[in-house]
Amino acid sequence: MPTPDAAPTPVDGIEILARAAGATIAYHRLRGAGPGIVFLGGFRSDMTGTKALFLEDYCRRRGRAYMRFDYFAHGKSSGEFADGTISRWRDDAVSVIDSLTEGPQVLVGSSMGGWIMVLAALARPERVAALVGIAAAPDFTTDLLPRRLDAAQQRELRENGRIVLPSLYDAAGYLYTRALVEDGDRNLVLRDTIPLRCPVRLLHGMADESAPWRQSLKLAEQLQGADVALTLIKDGDHRLSRDEDLGRLAGVLDALSA
Repeated sequence: MPTPDAAPTPVDGIEILARAAGATIAYHRLRGAGPGIVFLGGFRSDMTGTKALFLEDYCRRRGRAYMRFDYFAHGKSSGEFADGTISRWRDDAVSVIDSLTEGPQVLVGSSMGGWIMVLAALARPERVAALVGIAAAPDFTTDLLPRRLDAAQQRELRENGRIVLPSLYDAAGYLYTRALVEDGDRNLVLRDTIPLRCPVRLLHGMADESAPWRQSLKLAEQLQGADVALTLIKDGDHRLSRDEDLGRLAGVLDALSA
């Protein structure tokens, strides 16, 4: 069990959840009816992204509870990105669910958040009403990252413990560490049956150049439950943030609620 967290404290309009060793998680919470929705962002994303804000508006219009937050070393939360790992971000998600939400929750995970949602659901299956993956990228540190590295880059990561790779979303590139990769190996979910039986809906663009849609297919195949559906969007990219993509997401959530 994670170390109990201190009570949330508002700071400059952003609420703060205190974590162990002085770490803090920044979050926005919308109170409302259940089941609530918790948004789990992607690698290097934060809670001010298009999908995070769209879901807040979606929940406000329907009177539903909603939670968006920044992982350790993301957005307004504390920490150095070089110290971030899948385990740490999973623990952040579990702490948010434990400390800041009530009753069943629908976890909506984007990209890396699709990995985090599975890990959080495995840790708290009794708190999860459903899972919704958007361009889910479980096991990306093992399945996807190595494909981007040539021999020299693999040696740099192995010997220096870090490497910065070009990114479509940040001109400075994205930092990847050996610690992140090694920790990712300890959190793989696609190698065996995933013992989750809650409803799962997966949306993935077939034009996704960051996380191929087959990652979502593998996830669907490994989930133990039968109520699993994968929707492929032929011209969809990794973000799936166009109006039509967001409308499709809203439709999925409406159907789950019904």
